Amino acid sequence: MNFINTIFTNFLQFLPKWFVKPFAKPYVAGIKTEEVLKTVKDLNDQGFSATIDILGEFVNNKEEARTVKDQYSQIIRAIKEKGLDSTISVKLTHMGLDLDFTFCKNLMNELCQEAKICDVGITIDMENSPYTSNIYKIYKSAAEKFEKVGAVMQAYLHRSIDDLKSLNNSNLILRICKGIYNEDPSIAIKNKKEINKNFKLLVQTILDGDGYACIATHDIKLINEIDEWISDKNISKDRFEFQVLYGVPMAKTLNSLKSKEYKITVYVPFGSSWYDYSIRRLKENPKIISYVLKNIFKK
Repeated sequence: MNFINTIFTNFLQFLPKWFVKPFAKPYVAGIKTEEVLKTVKDLNDQGFSATIDILGEFVNNKEEARTVKDQYSQIIRAIKEKGLDSTISVKLTHMGLDLDFTFCKNLMNELCQEAKICDVGITIDMENSPYTSNIYKIYKSAAEKFEKVGAVMQAYLHRSIDDLKSLNNSNLILRICKGIYNEDPSIAIKNKKEINKNFKLLVQTILDGDGYACIATHDIKLINEIDEWISDKNISKDRFEFQVLYGVPMAKTLNSLKSKEYKITVYVPFGSSWYDYSIRRLKENPKIISYVLKNIFKK
């Protein structure tokens, strides 16, 4: 069945979007803002925090970038008005980084001002390597204006430990993930064990310092190893959280972490650019194919 799931998943990308949509549904919280807010409320009721991402990267002009920023502003206000336990996660290329650095920086500063008024945190997502340095520059600028701004660091990049040392301070909020972009071996670690080793080093460096670590992985072995280190070091629960993507099936691990009263944040993507994101998630977890098919034929 696993082989069939994998074959079917690879075939999906050649089919019409209407056919793919039922398989994408577990990973994407709808297209409209009202849909993602309902999903976040449901997650909150189950004891999870959330962070909302508008799917998409790159824009064609500054007007499109400002539209994205305005949509995030609307979400920030809705989070406050509805009393939701949620932050937002933004990609800077979605707000014009590829067009104009200063324009993007100014948009981000505007968003921070609005988030500060509403007391809603922001994480600046990481993108592929040509943007890494500029993303950290804008993060540093934003963090000077709003203490609840965080960034993301990819464990597979050789540069990450040096970046961490340059960013490390008592207000640091940093999501550590493995990294998803296909980078050149000259700048990226390719060995999975070495990536995990660097992942742990980054988390431990944050927690040995004064920052806050967002541990973002679905690697259960890695989660258990970090959890054991946290327990051995008696790290306070207000210094870290675990993060997972919406829809990834790992209930047993999440329940175990919740039983220890750890904070768990679910990354909740939504929006009209759901297709490419969903194909990536399905390739990572082909088993969802048989799950969806069973539900279809039950109806």
